[in-house]
Amino acid sequence: MSNDYTPAKVWTMDNDNGGKFANINRPDSGARYQQALSVGEHSLQLHSLATPNGQKVTILLEELLKKGVTEAEYDAFSVSIMEGEQFSSGFVAINPNSKIPALVDNSGDTPIRIFESGSILVYLAEKFGHFIPSDIAKRTETMNWLFWLQGAAPYLGGGFGHFYAYAPEKFEYPINRFTMETKRQLDVLDKQLANNEYISGDEYTIADMAIWPWYGNLMLGNLYDAAEFLDVCSYTHLQRWAKQIAARSAVKRGEIVNRTWGEEWQQLAERHSAADIDAVLNKQP
Repeated sequence: MSNDYTPAKVWTMDNDNGGKFANINRPDSGARYQQALSVGEHSLQLHSLATPNGQKVTILLEELLKKGVTEAEYDAFSVSIMEGEQFSSGFVAINPNSKIPALVDNSGDTPIRIFESGSILVYLAEKFGHFIPSDIAKRTETMNWLFWLQGAAPYLGGGFGHFYAYAPEKFEYPINRFTMETKRQLDVLDKQLANNEYISGDEYTIADMAIWPWYGNLMLGNLYDAAEFLDVCSYTHLQRWAKQIAARSAVKRGEIVNRTWGEEWQQLAERHSAADIDAVLNKQP
């Protein structure tokens, strides 16, 4: 491993640093151009992309609709993060951190903005009274795992995923560092699921919906093409759970919303009704 890099006394941005996101990364925040967001007919307006963080929210919304919560109908508009659409004035107004997903609830007298995927999950679960336990002990356990995910996923996505899949060069030290932490996290989940059907116990909750898009997709070989490298088959309890959640009809529906890549039957840039999802899934061979 090379050891010839010495940090400068004061960091300055290297415009030639390469990498998949080099064209949009900057060390400042705020809008970079003026553009209003599209608005649909439903009270809930989601602006997102079908990354793991985006899938959390659309899975919950589809689960709510499956339960018959008609007030959970929503419009979902895709945000092209590679084109920098998260830096439009309209998007920054609902999420000053310029990260997907972001939601606006227009059902009341005053619009409510909700950003950060974990916050959106809690907001929707509490608003509609589903997928978050009312019992204080069970609720706390659900929140334990939701907050675990919010703290753990950056190691998997921004750490392991970046250096293993997206960095312009392969560097041994960061790949080893983040692989070790990722596998430790997989072991934490595997041991939890050895004695529980779902992440926080015997009840399917927003904790499962938060964790599955990251660690479930990883188990199923849908993330970073790293299943063999991480030996995911060795986590048998986590494998069982990942497949169980993937089989849910609402998960199959939610995971394709705002997806703009993959097979034709996996792509749905915008969602405005159940019929939009039906039309896409009906193309599946």
